Amino acid sequence: MKHLLEKVFQLSQRNTNIKIEFIAGVTTFMTMSYIIFVQPVVLSHAGIDFGAGLIATCVGSAIGSVIMALLANYPIALAPGMGENFFFAYTVVGSMGLSWQSALAIVFLSGVLFSILSLVKLREAVIDAMPGCLKNSIATGIGLFITLIGFIQAGIIKINSGTHLPQLGEIHRAEVLISIAGLIFYICSFGARCERFNFNWNNFFGSSFYYFGDC
Repeated sequence: MKHLLEKVFQLSQRNTNIKIEFIAGVTTFMTMSYIIFVQPVVLSHAGIDFGAGLIATCVGSAIGSVIMALLANYPIALAPGMGENFFFAYTVVGSMGLSWQSALAIVFLSGVLFSILSLVKLREAVIDAMPGCLKNSIATGIGLFITLIGFIQAGIIKINSGTHLPQLGEIHRAEVLISIAGLIFYICSFGARCERFNFNWNNFFGSSFYYFGDC
């Protein structure tokens, strides 16, 4: 087994070994494992069965990560993008009124198109042509959009039915207070630089706050 892994991934040439890669793999999984539950919840708001969404998330992430490892030999794990799934559920299906079946068809066609653009090197040219400020603003906008949805789902804020603007939610409710406590824990953990540990404790305990709050 050791000889096979060395032959496939050239571990010694990359100044690493099986133990390091195993620890890195476990750490990466713990860091991104929240997507196993978050993704199906988001997709269920679009009408997709929770169990089906969970299985699709796990299978898709596994296939993408294996392809990245075997074809590209990159230590990068792949999973559904948080920005895209929120856009899928709350904008395409929720606001535009498309069925989730039609929205999935659009996702499939966009995947085919992106694959073609990648094969002809056009996608890379488009990304290189974009100014850095635009790339940063896209990531920031996606992050703010996800934050807004998260605050709404947690009950920290709500949308006023008259003005359609966000306002403070019912923060005296127990589940909202638990969500706020989890948020504070996240902030304090990152502030204390808990990421220096191999295990991502801030993600683990922060997610536990929200889980038991929902229960």
